[in-house]
Amino acid sequence: MFKGMNDRGHLLTERRNPDSMRLDAMSVEECVAVMNRADADAVEAVRRIAGDVARAVVLVSDRLLTGGRLFYFGAGTSGRLGVLDASECPPTFRTDPEMVQGVIAGGLEAMFRAKEGAEDSVEGGARDVADRGIGAGDVVMGIATGGTTPYVHGALQEAKRRGAGTIFLSCVQHFPDETPVDVVLRPLTGPEVLTGSTRLKAGTATKLILNQITTLSMVRLGKVYENLMVDVRATNTKLVDRSIRIIDMICGVGRTEAGRLLEAAGGHVKLAVVMQKTGLDRPAAEERLAQAAGQLRRAIET
Repeated sequence: MFKGMNDRGHLLTERRNPDSMRLDAMSVEECVAVMNRADADAVEAVRRIAGDVARAVVLVSDRLLTGGRLFYFGAGTSGRLGVLDASECPPTFRTDPEMVQGVIAGGLEAMFRAKEGAEDSVEGGARDVADRGIGAGDVVMGIATGGTTPYVHGALQEAKRRGAGTIFLSCVQHFPDETPVDVVLRPLTGPEVLTGSTRLKAGTATKLILNQITTLSMVRLGKVYENLMVDVRATNTKLVDRSIRIIDMICGVGRTEAGRLLEAAGGHVKLAVVMQKTGLDRPAAEERLAQAAGQLRRAIET
């Protein structure tokens, strides 16, 4: 057990928010205004730890660049947000589904229906790390907005024992038994509008941070050029249209020529851009892109 587990009243997320003490007596418009002000607090809390988030991005992207994986471990809302962020990476960045994974206490059933007691098992967190063969090349990020979730700490402890990189995200102050990790992300969002409901401000801060970590890691992996999602293959009508528009925006050749380039590149946007910018044929452009480790800017500016 972790100290403070039985009495969580001292934690910031468990305190009462003075702005919402009359929530049940307010008009709907007043309630919306209170929640909007609270959401702004979440954004500010994330801004205050920008340096720590940057450290997390470097840790994650460095491991991913060498073939490692990122795992989010959490329970309840924290676990669901991790699974959500992980599931968005393959369609957004064309990553292997194994690269970024979300693990929730109680298994995937807990995504849709709360599984009582699953978050209280230190052993469960450690077991889920072991079951996935997590090792020194990987990163485990434990998400526990309330700070003390045993499942998350069990996962972090086992990950650390195996030599994996470790990140801990918490929206409360440090407590004595906190697991030592490589990077701590602590956006102090304060008391919730609905006391103890960390799916609100704390959940918003969590989502913002996960957005930053995966998006900026993928930028470092070469899956973005300027602010465009260039690591995409045109496999359906929507993606064909997006791919043609991206090629046109980068190369300025018009939709017809962009479509021809996309077809010549086998539906691969980055390859089409390299072919147009360098005048190379497809095999030579593929080699140039490979030599640049998939970094489009490097490939076309070499």
